[in-house]
Amino acid sequence: MNENQIIIIGAGPAGLMAAQILAEKGFNVHVYEQNKAAARKFLVAGNGGFNLTHSEEIENFIEKYEVKEIQEIVRNFDNQKVIDWLSNLGISTYVGSSGKIFPTKNFKPIQVLKAWLDHLEKIGVEIHYENTFADFDENFVYFKNKKEEIKLKYSKLILAMGGGSWKKTGSNAKWVEILQSKNIEIIPLESANSGYNTPEKFHLLQGQYLKNIKVSFGNHHKIGEIVFTKYGIEGSPIYFLNRFTRKFNFPLIIDVDLKPNVSEIEILEQLKSSEKISSVLKKKLKLSATAFNLLKTLDKETFTSIELLAKLIKKFPIEILSFRPIDEVISTSGGVAFSAFNSNLELKNFPNVYCAGEMIDWEAPTGGYLLQACFSTGFFVGNQVSKSLDSKI
Repeated sequence: MNENQIIIIGAGPAGLMAAQILAEKGFNVHVYEQNKAAARKFLVAGNGGFNLTHSEEIENFIEKYEVKEIQEIVRNFDNQKVIDWLSNLGISTYVGSSGKIFPTKNFKPIQVLKAWLDHLEKIGVEIHYENTFADFDENFVYFKNKKEEIKLKYSKLILAMGGGSWKKTGSNAKWVEILQSKNIEIIPLESANSGYNTPEKFHLLQGQYLKNIKVSFGNHHKIGEIVFTKYGIEGSPIYFLNRFTRKFNFPLIIDVDLKPNVSEIEILEQLKSSEKISSVLKKKLKLSATAFNLLKTLDKETFTSIELLAKLIKKFPIEILSFRPIDEVISTSGGVAFSAFNSNLELKNFPNVYCAGEMIDWEAPTGGYLLQACFSTGFFVGNQVSKSLDSKI
């Protein structure tokens, strides 16, 4: 193998995007992947609704990321550019009712990935499967496979090994220990886009949905739907609140507005009518069965006090005890700290080594924002590596 080859570790969205950018610029790119196939997490995520990005206006879009560095990287390769990139691969898209961007109905996740891999093969990207990352230094990167240990000299090394969730996809974060041993600052990985564990009284609602409600924590709000589970609650408004609740110690209280479009005064007026409380809730306020069942978890004295009940319909407290375990959540927060990088996502301690994707310390809610940042960081790093190599010619 040529000593000047660019090596990318990880055949997920970030790594593949960096590979595409570099190969299209004429560089010799080799991708090393520990699994037998590329982008397993990409495919698994697609099983739950394959939204590739979101149609939101870019100024609102980038607010979904708290980290300014990621905001600018996403702005540079934004949602419209992702749509254009997909179109160039032959993948048409449409905007769903929620604003999420999906491939059209005739494209399944595996077909989207195949179109991408076919393009990468045509432009000369080589992907080497079943090679597990073992270590790296200033000049070499080390892998293990079934047959041997491999030592490769690199000109540029891009690490794109993902976060720590869904280990079954290979996203096991074993790279953390390796990087920490080299004095690279790692923010501890934590569950993100995670459900919350709750007290047992809410477990009785398992399988029931609350739709068109507003969930709040402090000044942070999100309208949507949530589902009660055998351990607690899940749903996009819950995932949205993760980054805000993370800053505090559990247990915490989040609030649910069961009738976001009706004021407390209006609710109270309805409850003051001569009809029974249960009848008003179901017939006049048109609360869902789940919302009614949630209110029935209140003690009798509270449920029969129309003033308290009106307040609780607008602000029902749900105690949250903890996040779900990392291995079952959608993504992780934490990762390589931005303080460890130069402005081009090159490690300060290791010139010529870059990072991309979810292994960097950023997080985002579901809805296309996670994949978008993976695509964007891959695009960014690919271009930064290209510029660095061009400047040496």
